[in-house]
Amino acid sequence: MPRRARVVKREVPPDPRFGSRTLTRFMNKLMVNGKKSLAERIVYTALDSIERTARRSPVDVFDTALRNVTPLLEVKPRRVGGATYQVPVEIKGDRKQSLAMRWLIASARGRGGKSMSEKLASELLDASNNTGATIRKRDETHRMAEANKAFSHYRW
Repeated sequence: MPRRARVVKREVPPDPRFGSRTLTRFMNKLMVNGKKSLAERIVYTALDSIERTARRSPVDVFDTALRNVTPLLEVKPRRVGGATYQVPVEIKGDRKQSLAMRWLIASARGRGGKSMSEKLASELLDASNNTGATIRKRDETHRMAEANKAFSHYRW
């Protein structure tokens, strides 16, 4: 992050199949070592599997899962007079979505056994139904912010 100039936000193109910019951002986050075609194949296979099992639009399931997982508050460490306090702060729009995507991918990678597309599909379905590891992570973050509400006056 530069000290002087503002960072110019690049516009991501919509994905070719569903025309969703958030889906493209999700694929970019899933991508490892620049293998975009592999990330696309994993996501599209997962969405096809969701469509077969849930019998709903896969983009709707994805959007619902992302909305359910998105955090509102987080804690940031703030050093005051030799002590470090965990200060709860509201999260800005872009970071909310970024955290939600990162958590979904981490939870999917953490699942056992199957192929990545199957793990991603089951994690997205769980998140859209308000269950699963990612929802637990969001609740844990909110609980931490709630527990440290007493230090909110240290917000900067």
